[in-house]
Amino acid sequence: MRILSTDRLILRTMQLEDAAFYLALINAPSWIKHIGDKGIRTIDAAQQAIMTGSIAVQENKGFSLYLIERKTDAAPIGLCGLIKRDELDDIDIGYAVLPDYWGQGYAHEAATGVIRYAKSILGLSRLAAITSPDNLPSSGLLEKLGFTLDSIMPWTDGKEVKFYQRNL
Repeated sequence: MRILSTDRLILRTMQLEDAAFYLALINAPSWIKHIGDKGIRTIDAAQQAIMTGSIAVQENKGFSLYLIERKTDAAPIGLCGLIKRDELDDIDIGYAVLPDYWGQGYAHEAATGVIRYAKSILGLSRLAAITSPDNLPSSGLLEKLGFTLDSIMPWTDGKEVKFYQRNL
């Protein structure tokens, strides 16, 4: 299901057919370093994660992490969307783009669209975001998107995360 579009991108709900892309993204070294190892190594496991993750969350909460596709060729290039974590009071924005597509403004464009969607469609008044302290490109993107660093806090894996907030 298409959720939103921007000048160059379509953001849509993930489908089981996206499992190969999802598997490649979550096993990219940058994902494992900054987000963590999900332990998903097969197409079947990726399909199960999509079904119990993105698809189920979209049905239950009305938002999810969305697949980012380029309009020009329908290439899946990343994920961007909203997450409700038990550890945070507010819904947070998350994003990840395959390294081949870094530096082209795709994460900024997708996140800007998701922020608009959160405000105008979902009626949210505030968003949070977290990133690992050493992920400077992500911190820079959050600041460019208008998020303010609130604190550095311990996370569930025992490491620290930078915690950002933004009023919508």
